[in-house]
Amino acid sequence: MSGSDKRPTASSSASKSGSSNKKSKPFVLQFDNNRLLPELYGEHGKNLARIEQTLDVSLSNRGNHVSISGAEEDCTRAAQVLGTLYHHLERGAEVTGGDVDGALRLSLGSEPSTRDGSFADDKTAKNGKGNGKAAPAPLTGKAALRTQKREVLPRSPAQATYIDALLNSELVVGCGPAGTGKTYLAVAAAAAMLVEGKVDRIILSRPAVEAGENLGFLPGDMRDKVDPYLRPLYDALYDMLPGPQVIRSLESGEIEIAPLAFMRGRTLANSFVILDESQNATPMQMKMFLTRMGENSRMVITGDPSQVDLPFGAKSGLKDALEILPKIKGCEIIHFSEDDVVRHDMVTRIVKAYNKRDGKLPPMQRHPKKNLKKAIDEKPNEPGDDAE
Repeated sequence: MSGSDKRPTASSSASKSGSSNKKSKPFVLQFDNNRLLPELYGEHGKNLARIEQTLDVSLSNRGNHVSISGAEEDCTRAAQVLGTLYHHLERGAEVTGGDVDGALRLSLGSEPSTRDGSFADDKTAKNGKGNGKAAPAPLTGKAALRTQKREVLPRSPAQATYIDALLNSELVVGCGPAGTGKTYLAVAAAAAMLVEGKVDRIILSRPAVEAGENLGFLPGDMRDKVDPYLRPLYDALYDMLPGPQVIRSLESGEIEIAPLAFMRGRTLANSFVILDESQNATPMQMKMFLTRMGENSRMVITGDPSQVDLPFGAKSGLKDALEILPKIKGCEIIHFSEDDVVRHDMVTRIVKAYNKRDGKLPPMQRHPKKNLKKAIDEKPNEPGDDAE
């Protein structure tokens, strides 16, 4: 992509950004490390094209300079996105399509900032007249989790709030649809605190409830039996820590697999405890889990209230907890929405399609299990029902 190339911008992107301000003079950014620029721009300039299409700006690059043209507010957002990605590269991380989309999502979810702070060793950006202008600060701020293998940055405003809660609160509840990073970020926070010595161990727990299928009896010891249910937690652990360290920690008990049903009577001190898929816990199990917290411990509860696999008539422990925990001081509850899905664009579209369909259903069909139980409870006794 040369400095003279002018790619067309999407006609619909102006409405996306919601910007109606006037055009500004070209805003020129200068980056110091030329070796990082191929990855910043993306193959054939695909990252720059993505920013153009989303923010309704025009980007052109010549060497280590990027010129941004468009409405002033959109230019500021584009500068913030490029600055955030450049910071990411400076720390030794790679920039993927998901990172670009995450930075864009963050820029659209917050007011554009022109506060002091830069992304190129405190250099200033220059506008078309050559007047110095402070470069916008990176979007992620202090909301980052650093583990031995990677630095995890938020990809949506809700994720940034969630990371802040994980780092500062003793009890955090993250609830929302699949693909919003609830479990992944919780494991990242646990791994970061374990490496920093803030906790002595990580305890992973999950209700052993199949998603609509009966898998029968599983062979092996307790860990072998619960491994299939905890595979998402393992995957996240191996993403954060070196494989040999994860294996050693599992063998030594530094990382412990604790089925929810076997946690009664324990006091979990100096631990980072994660309860995943909490929507499949019963209210009694949820109360039992919450009362296991000991000194210097952190607890994180994650779940999706729309994917309950409990037997007919059973109330979800997550739903029960969401009625009680907001009244408790020190507990932070973070609600994710379909707009926070970061797994894949297709997942976002699937979640939105289901929510749109469910919103049009009659009330009796939205919660068939609950309404069927209500109908049975209210059904009048037929003659002879009590004869037996």
